[in-house]
Amino acid sequence: MIATTQTFDWRAIADQAIKGEAISKEAALAVLEADDDEILAIMNEAFRVRRTFFGKKVKLNLIINAKSGLCPEDCGYCSQSIISTAPVSKYPLLEKDVLVDGARKALELKAGTYCIVASGRGPTSRELDQVVAAVEEIKSTMPLKICACLGVLSTEQASKLKDAGVERYNHNLNTSKENFANITTTHTYEDRVDTVEKVKAAGMSPCSGMIIGMGESNEDIVNVAFSLRAIDADSIPVNFLNSIKGTPLENNKFLTPIKCLKVLAMMRFVNPTKEIRASGGREVNLRSLQPMTLYAANSVFVGDYLTTEGQEVTDDHKMIEDLGFEIELCAL
Repeated sequence: MIATTQTFDWRAIADQAIKGEAISKEAALAVLEADDDEILAIMNEAFRVRRTFFGKKVKLNLIINAKSGLCPEDCGYCSQSIISTAPVSKYPLLEKDVLVDGARKALELKAGTYCIVASGRGPTSRELDQVVAAVEEIKSTMPLKICACLGVLSTEQASKLKDAGVERYNHNLNTSKENFANITTTHTYEDRVDTVEKVKAAGMSPCSGMIIGMGESNEDIVNVAFSLRAIDADSIPVNFLNSIKGTPLENNKFLTPIKCLKVLAMMRFVNPTKEIRASGGREVNLRSLQPMTLYAANSVFVGDYLTTEGQEVTDDHKMIEDLGFEIELCAL
């Protein structure tokens, strides 16, 4: 249990983060447990940190659901898992030409990073070769960064993706080590950390984040934030559970917009120099407060997610413009 008997000064926490000094778990927990009427003060200080390291630029990322359903894992939040009864599309890995066309769409929508995501525990040799072929063509013809999310990797698979031109690999921790077995039993927290370490060893940038709203405690959220700091994740997607009918967590509707903002602010204080991304579920959980996410986060997904819809991309572009922020275009 993390004790929070101390009174914390949000400005002092921000100053500490800007100086590169690690804030305490007690301070991080205090952000999550602060009165809601302190949210403007908290977000102001989170923005000071964000502005110091990223200015007012916003990175856009676009996902393609390269393989849907057909997953043997039992992740309780996922509509594609073996235990889900949600009516989602199920299909094998998309052909190379379809993956390449998706990259063209990413460019048109001003995304700098194209994320190739496939369901399943990990890629087969054939699937990996398909992704490698698509990535090689994309990298030879388009100024895009490529992020792959294909599940658990071997050392050899990680090297193949790196050699093909994949700059970043996503494998989320999702929740704390202590809470992990409550969400997934077909693989372990350690399995996920191991893949992140293989990604780093291969020379790819590690992307790893979390999902909030799954019944975890505030202490769990803080522990994930510090675990992500410990594994040195370069990009941290913060997902807000979009509870889907047919999944074990279909009735989990615990989040409020202000709680979501507190989590983003806390993540910025704990990981001040990292890309913090307001990710899946932001539309349904933050609703009218979505623009405030960018005072802590410096990155968002545009377009649709894996099995749920996002908002119109033009709405995201307008939101960024209305805030006086600037889309960061890819410059390879």
